[in-house]
Amino acid sequence: MSQQFLAQTTQISYSPERAEKHLFSATTDIQLLNDASTVTWLNTYGLQFRDSFKEVVRQNGLDDFLLKLLNDADHSAKVIELSEVLFVSVRVLKTEKPEFDDEMMLFIASKNFVWSIQEKPGDHFGWIRERIFTGTGIVRKKGADYLLFLILESIIDNYQLAYQTYSGDTIDKMSASHVKPTPEFTEHVEGLKSQLFQFKKASMSLRDTIVKLEKVHVKDKRTNYFSELKEQINNLISDIDFDLQELESKLNLIFSIQGHRLNEVMKTLTIFSVIFIPLTFIAGIYGMNFKNIPELESQNGYFILLGAMVLITLITLLVIRRKKWF
Repeated sequence: MSQQFLAQTTQISYSPERAEKHLFSATTDIQLLNDASTVTWLNTYGLQFRDSFKEVVRQNGLDDFLLKLLNDADHSAKVIELSEVLFVSVRVLKTEKPEFDDEMMLFIASKNFVWSIQEKPGDHFGWIRERIFTGTGIVRKKGADYLLFLILESIIDNYQLAYQTYSGDTIDKMSASHVKPTPEFTEHVEGLKSQLFQFKKASMSLRDTIVKLEKVHVKDKRTNYFSELKEQINNLISDIDFDLQELESKLNLIFSIQGHRLNEVMKTLTIFSVIFIPLTFIAGIYGMNFKNIPELESQNGYFILLGAMVLITLITLLVIRRKKWF
């Protein structure tokens, strides 16, 4: 298990002058507490290496409470201030596939290191690594708090990019002319709503984490970076809410069309009923098997009865037209 942990763990150390990547042959090689001028970014894929986590925590003299936190299988959005260390947990939505998935991400941050632990392989932090190694931007001039800011910003950027692609391919094409009051279309809209709720749930969880990060008071750690992140995630949540309202209006339009069609059908059936009920009543009376029905003996009774039925029908249609029922 230790070798698997080392294979899934990489370390980047950087300062304004240089940057280098480290691979490990033993857990004891992992040193997080370097000199003050160097920032260390340790990244691990997998939450199952609990024994290795304990070794790293103990040999680097980190707060023992981290052992309990890292041993927990699941976390909600947490920001916990420990002795010279900050523990952050957030559940991140993975949008690479049409069927969304999620993963737990943990961060242990101090003034000169960030240890990121991802439940599943793969991330969207490649641009951060590129900036570190090429010296682009200001990342190598800043501390570990700025690195944590960039990682969280990358998660938000991925959400925004995936959401723009998603909403552009679906909601924007669902104009009123494309709304179809069919079970298949209704099921499609409900599926879109479900995915939007996944976006919103993940975004709100991330926002809760960022809000908590704004309030921490860790020595030599700046939290003003996270105000910008809060604004970005709030804008994303507002966009999601707007699109949810759009989908809700589409569903209301579907129900309205279905109700209108049902009313048209019921109105047509009602008019036919109004016309044929008196005719059926007359036919029922003269269809009874009584011998003493005087009109049955009339030589012109049949024609008189047909004429009366036609007259009743015309009067009924005239009343319906004047009432503007049809």
